[in-house]
Amino acid sequence: MQFDSKALEQLDSRYRAHLINSLSGFKSANLIGTQNKNGQTNLTIVSSVFHLGAHPPLVGMIIRPHSVPRHTFENIKETGCYTINQVNRDIYSQAHQTSARYDRDESEFDATGLSTEYLNGFNAPFVLQSRLKYAVRLVEHQHLKINGTELVIGEIIDLHIDGSVISDDGYINIESLDTVAVSGLDSYHTTHAITRLPYAKK
Repeated sequence: MQFDSKALEQLDSRYRAHLINSLSGFKSANLIGTQNKNGQTNLTIVSSVFHLGAHPPLVGMIIRPHSVPRHTFENIKETGCYTINQVNRDIYSQAHQTSARYDRDESEFDATGLSTEYLNGFNAPFVLQSRLKYAVRLVEHQHLKINGTELVIGEIIDLHIDGSVISDDGYINIESLDTVAVSGLDSYHTTHAITRLPYAKK
């Protein structure tokens, strides 16, 4: 099959969304934990978290257009902090449910049965059931005019993980944490490592 730009434009909107979202392959599944200044918590699944740099330790993510209320983005702008919690095999269905449109005064933690956890005085909730999680301070955000999405960049300031999964060289074996990947909008996957290769040299 072949789709040119005209054919893509004429596709049913839901078909096109599934098709284009599937193109980039496996992505990490993360739960973003926030709360507003009144302490109202919010949790949402995001598959667009990406590494931006190691020194300083920066991560980016894309948040969809503000055509409907985006409680996560509003809370991040208001408080300047959020948590990123990797999704594992035990909680992927609950994590997926956080993508439903809950009202501002409804907490996705309560709605899905996931538990809040506050660590080291950080003013945003972690997911107790997540096995790899980190606190992030907002550094910068940019509105992308091309499609109305928001690029959010944060600095990792506190990391929580079982030390037994970290190799001597710092590599994290996320597979041993039962971390899941997501493809498209709604497909969840476990992984099977092939191998680690040495640093590539000419």
